[in-house]
Amino acid sequence: MLKKLTSVLEYMDFINEINSDPDFSDPMLGTGEQMRSNLLDAPDKPADHIWGIYENGEMTGLFVFLVLEEENYLEMLVGLSRSREAYAEMLSYLKENYKGYQVDFVYNPGNTLLSGLLREEKAELDAEQQKMVLEREIRHESWHQIELYSPKYRKQYISMHSDEGYWTADKVIEARDRFRILLAIENDEAVGYLDITYKYDENELYDILVKEQYRGRGYGKAMLARAIELNRPKGMMVLTETDNIAAIALFESLGFRRRPGGNSITAWFML
Repeated sequence: MLKKLTSVLEYMDFINEINSDPDFSDPMLGTGEQMRSNLLDAPDKPADHIWGIYENGEMTGLFVFLVLEEENYLEMLVGLSRSREAYAEMLSYLKENYKGYQVDFVYNPGNTLLSGLLREEKAELDAEQQKMVLEREIRHESWHQIELYSPKYRKQYISMHSDEGYWTADKVIEARDRFRILLAIENDEAVGYLDITYKYDENELYDILVKEQYRGRGYGKAMLARAIELNRPKGMMVLTETDNIAAIALFESLGFRRRPGGNSITAWFML
């Protein structure tokens, strides 16, 4: 049975039990700040919807989804269950009530129950992401021109920006209260960009790209070093594909370290 919830505090025993399981913990609840933002504050956010799944009166699943009706978009902020039936009931409810919406999931690679159901739905599954956290700063001197975004470079930024996922170039630009954009400039041309949050205790590097013909010149490292400098004294994390050796080496060269148990998989499909 699925039930709409208006609070989460009374379910903390269930939440903590599932979230302590290495295979079913939620990577979106990996820090205290994530626990507050994605779960504890959800009852006070109109766009966050909380559902509990019950079997014989016992909770078997707790879910929080961001629902953006004007954009036909859903995102699972919290998904906690060890029951295949609970995941199936949640998916069935979404398909019945949010037809035409895109729904995104970020979940534990060990959660084969949810992964199997998403594959049955023909969801697009990204490669496993390695979580890396900035543990110490390593100074990096650079001659590269790295600038904060300005409208002067809007067209150039949009033209090279990835159009995959929810955070398109236009949305990042509009979310000025959330994102900082850095640009690598050569001869008055934007040749690379870096998108990173700046409002949190631990900020996330969402995207970094250097145009192919300018790679190998240190632009990526220069943008990342500048982002770290601007982010002080807050924490920083990044997700990168587990087999992207070059990216992992870049982050490690500036003081990032792999966070055990922090890996995730992102998947999406149309309801």
